[in-house]
Amino acid sequence: MPQQAHIIAQRLLNLYRQEHVIEGGWAAVNKIFLEEATNDQIIHELENLPTGKKLIAHIDNLRSGKTPMDTIDKDLLPYGGLMSGQEITFSLSQEEIAELKEALDKFEPSPENLEEIKKLPFVQKFGTDWTKDIKAALVSHPDMLEQWKTVIQTDTAYQIWYSAKGLLSDTLTERHRAQIQADMPEYETYLPMFGEQGKAMLAKLRTFMSSVA
Repeated sequence: MPQQAHIIAQRLLNLYRQEHVIEGGWAAVNKIFLEEATNDQIIHELENLPTGKKLIAHIDNLRSGKTPMDTIDKDLLPYGGLMSGQEITFSLSQEEIAELKEALDKFEPSPENLEEIKKLPFVQKFGTDWTKDIKAALVSHPDMLEQWKTVIQTDTAYQIWYSAKGLLSDTLTERHRAQIQADMPEYETYLPMFGEQGKAMLAKLRTFMSSVA
């Protein structure tokens, strides 16, 4: 139960933070809060998450009737209310959700599968921010959101791979050294995913970064 409670708590917190991109707004997410935050363990999990205590206070207000079902107390707005009232920008139709679900179910971390995702017409409409915008559009689909994280991780990993490969194929300069130093945490995270080739590439980057000009 604790793991399940944590998953539900995180989902509720995501809904709380992303209300501004969810069709139906507070009227829709408030209903979900009351239906799903029924277990004491879920409330306990929320207490340990960033801004979770504000969500707990909001749920208490809903239960007591202090706050109507279609709104929220201004003092409990996520992000201090900065996102309140924005137009819903990130959305997918039911047909697009179904098509994306089919693609995600067969997705494996590879350049070919990543390219198939990128070529979906409704993915292309989001432009260069496609990973973040699709993520926002999936906030009410937690299972697909977890699958989408694999797509994001795969896209990031290949970006890091090609970045490192480009650096090492060029004449390395002090400017490159500074760039490698700034990006080293990402190289250390993603390059080992490519096995021995990635580890060898990481070792070369570390050697250059620490070498004396």
